[in-house]
Amino acid sequence: MVDHEKLVQSIKQIRKLMVVIVLCFVAVASILLYVLIDPTGSTFKSKQSLQEYVKVLEVDEVGFDKIENGIHVRTGLIEAEGLTEVVNNCTNCHSAKLVTQNRMNKEQWIATIRWMQETQNLWNLGNKEEIIVNYLVTNYPSKKKGRREILTNIEWYELKN
Repeated sequence: MVDHEKLVQSIKQIRKLMVVIVLCFVAVASILLYVLIDPTGSTFKSKQSLQEYVKVLEVDEVGFDKIENGIHVRTGLIEAEGLTEVVNNCTNCHSAKLVTQNRMNKEQWIATIRWMQETQNLWNLGNKEEIIVNYLVTNYPSKKKGRREILTNIEWYELKN
């Protein structure tokens, strides 16, 4: 009988040990799964209140069309008549930097608009086209001098293999 009781005690101890091992495994697996799902631990961080979020949005909207020193801050375009039309029609598809680096005369700007309409799916600008072109010609006209002067007095040589 004594051997039978010892056997039962041993089985109970093994069962308790197995339960502890399984619980430890489940705890470790749960922690690993959480880290995989939310590696930043954002669940435990304080969340931004709705009022703070609305304040951030209001600040963004105020600065959205801000003009400083005659420059539209968001785009870098010069403040002048037609700025709104240019921002609304040109910066939907490309950066305003593309406008500022391409200085052209009226015919070239119109040709560029036509090219964008034919190949880049630019919509019909209607009566806004004249406003846009006038803005571009006035504020970003063509320049006589390019980025650098033409190279002169160069002694060219052939590259040898």
